[in-house]
Amino acid sequence: MANRFVLNERSYHGAGAIKVIATEVKERGFKKAFVCSDPDLVKFGVTKKVLDVLDGAGLAYELYSNIKPNPTIENVQTGVESFKKAGTDYIIAIGGGSSMDTAKAIGIIINNPDFADVRSLEGVADTKKPSVPIIAVPTTAGTAAEVTINYVITDAQKNRKMVCVDPKDIPIVAVVDPDMMSSMPKGLTAATGMDALTHAIEGYITNGAWELSDMFHLKAIELISKHLRAAVENKPEGREGMALGQYVAGMGFSNVGLGLVHSMAHPLGAVYDTPHGVANAILLPSIMAYNADATGEKFRDIAKAMGVEGTENMSQDEYRKAAVDAVAKLSADVGIPKDLKDIVKDEDVHFLAESAHADACFPGNPKQPTVEEIEGLYRALL
Repeated sequence: MANRFVLNERSYHGAGAIKVIATEVKERGFKKAFVCSDPDLVKFGVTKKVLDVLDGAGLAYELYSNIKPNPTIENVQTGVESFKKAGTDYIIAIGGGSSMDTAKAIGIIINNPDFADVRSLEGVADTKKPSVPIIAVPTTAGTAAEVTINYVITDAQKNRKMVCVDPKDIPIVAVVDPDMMSSMPKGLTAATGMDALTHAIEGYITNGAWELSDMFHLKAIELISKHLRAAVENKPEGREGMALGQYVAGMGFSNVGLGLVHSMAHPLGAVYDTPHGVANAILLPSIMAYNADATGEKFRDIAKAMGVEGTENMSQDEYRKAAVDAVAKLSADVGIPKDLKDIVKDEDVHFLAESAHADACFPGNPKQPTVEEIEGLYRALL
């Protein structure tokens, strides 16, 4: 079997990297940008940093900001219509996963009109043409949507998230500029950072993992555990380390899949609008403990990458516990809640478990729990 790896055509990293956008646009002959960015980023002037680059280079654009934190089918549909009316020929996605996921869905539908029904994109859609070209500029250090072939859209009518996987949606250019992340508040920095750590850990133990993806995931775990606390304190070295760490995690998990943490987090976002990073962070330690006996020696590597000393002398039970404890401590240190009792209603647990069991991330988990077992995992955190 051949292992496929899909990455951006180009990526740029470092403070001030957004300046290259004008060069990329001119080199590629693009005419007018459809700029996707969420309302808060527009309101607080973060989006303007990129718009200033476009204005300075005399480049035309149309701004679209009808995007919710958990983007909906309606956000995509209105975006498709706006793209058509604006006469745009490429997309600049500025933001976290919400802006980029919306941009990916719009870009795919524009070039594959047979998939105008957004629900038809769920799972692995058999699209024929690549997305409208996307230049992705992350403003959070977490989702790594700028380098992944995945996007998630909420079906508000059915209270569920649709995970879409399509190598044709990957942005052609990623511009990872830590200066674009400097205005993130502590809570968002913590949540998105823990999302990135979840990507790295789940990607490392998922059924599809192999040597190349392992290399990225272990380095990402090391970078995130080293830099997240400083990023939450808005220190430049923390921001820069997290910007790289989350991207490296995305390089890996996009190509091998995730697991049960994500499949259980997605329904929390769909039903309660829980921030995705918060949901992942709360779930991660307990799901790691559940999966531990199906991970061989990988938790030793995770513990070591998290900075735990003496792992080479630990028993299997000891290094597995050390890995879980290190993740739980990092989560607590950056202010993530420990449980779901303020989020989940007991009467919703069965629906949440059914949704998690049907989620596209579920097959990648090293263990395959029943719906009833997933219910138990949710309830243990209430």
